[in-house]
Amino acid sequence: QGRLVESGGGSVQAGGSLRLSCAASGSTTRSDCMAWFRQAPGKEREAVAVIYTLSDSTYYTDSVKGRFTISQDNAKKTLFLQMNSLKPEDTATYYCAAKGTSGGYCYTALSNPKFAMDYWGEGTLVTITS
Repeated sequence: QGRLVESGGGSVQAGGSLRLSCAASGSTTRSDCMAWFRQAPGKEREAVAVIYTLSDSTYYTDSVKGRFTISQDNAKKTLFLQMNSLKPEDTATYYCAAKGTSGGYCYTALSNPKFAMDYWGEGTLVTITS
């Protein structure tokens, strides 16, 4: 059993910043691949950032490169997403996800909607106002 719990969502003006957190417990703490996804109203869910938990290697979708940073605190078993220079189009529910064993293919979550994550959080809403 594993659990992921997101926090940190809210409403900010365009240009502002938010930091999302995801507390991992149980078997999710042994995942080698973790990611942040988002789903805007009327749109499909997309991965925005992934991290290989053993190497700290990170990858981002083009729309957030240079603005978002995914990181982890292994001691606290927490995943973060620092979001800067936020835009109205970043408005979405953000989800934390983990995959137990990715076989090195964690980065493909950004482009392959069939890359299945094993665990999901409930999501946290981020609203960016213009």
